Amino acid sequence: MSAPFVYRRRGRNRRTALIVIAVWTALILGWLFLEMSRWIVLGLGAFTLPALWDHYANPLSGMAIGAHKIAWFSGRRDAEVALEQVDHLRLDTRLDFSVRATIVLKDGRKLRIPFEATPPHLSLETALAERGIPTRRFHFQLFQ
Repeated sequence: MSAPFVYRRRGRNRRTALIVIAVWTALILGWLFLEMSRWIVLGLGAFTLPALWDHYANPLSGMAIGAHKIAWFSGRRDAEVALEQVDHLRLDTRLDFSVRATIVLKDGRKLRIPFEATPPHLSLETALAERGIPTRRFHFQLFQ
């Protein structure tokens, strides 16, 4: 039997903070030197508010794959499913190169795993292969 696979992630990370700082720096420079309207600056800056909230709240998310179940959590949401109910895991590569994971059950139902709780796809595929769960990859499809 394989060892349990555990993945945990915090909402606060350095890359996001640097990107938000870069965006706000560009917006302030545009406002000061290019005479951008403050409403445009505030409107574009509003798109950074979810990243700022994640940096402030620092929510924990993750996934655990044991001998008999897959469990994931993200903030207040959590779920688990028994491995014998899983038909396969669908991994969709999106146009922004992010990978979204969906568990397809044997009865045809689909359970989407929240993006922030999804581990890197290669380690996820390896952990599932050790437990006999097949994965199916789909690249750059606009419609499922």
